[in-house]
Amino acid sequence: MINKKSRNDARILRHLRIRQKIQGTSSKPRLSVFRSNSHIYAQVIDDEKGITLVSASSIDKELKLEKGSNIEAAKQVGALVSKRALEKKIENVVFDRGGYLFHGRVKALADAARAAGLKF
Repeated sequence: MINKKSRNDARILRHLRIRQKIQGTSSKPRLSVFRSNSHIYAQVIDDEKGITLVSASSIDKELKLEKGSNIEAAKQVGALVSKRALEKKIENVVFDRGGYLFHGRVKALADAARAAGLKF
């Protein structure tokens, strides 16, 4: 019998491959995206110190979203994480798509973060 890997297992392997090349530093932290079926999350991470500098998600009370799993929610999360990062004087980041395709909600989050002032 053939055992097929789940889509999430394949995504995790892709993410590990990406993480071998991408690393967030103090001067240029990593903007990491996680997407679930019902929400989307974004964090700005300094990998050298192992800390999260800024985070935002579709669960945040500040956004008051009815549904956190659509492109509109991803745009708002991208704008919010960018605003919070700029408040902490973080302008340049490295984008980590988390093994997901750069398409749909992940692309919407990235475009909104760029439009709000983050550079990557």
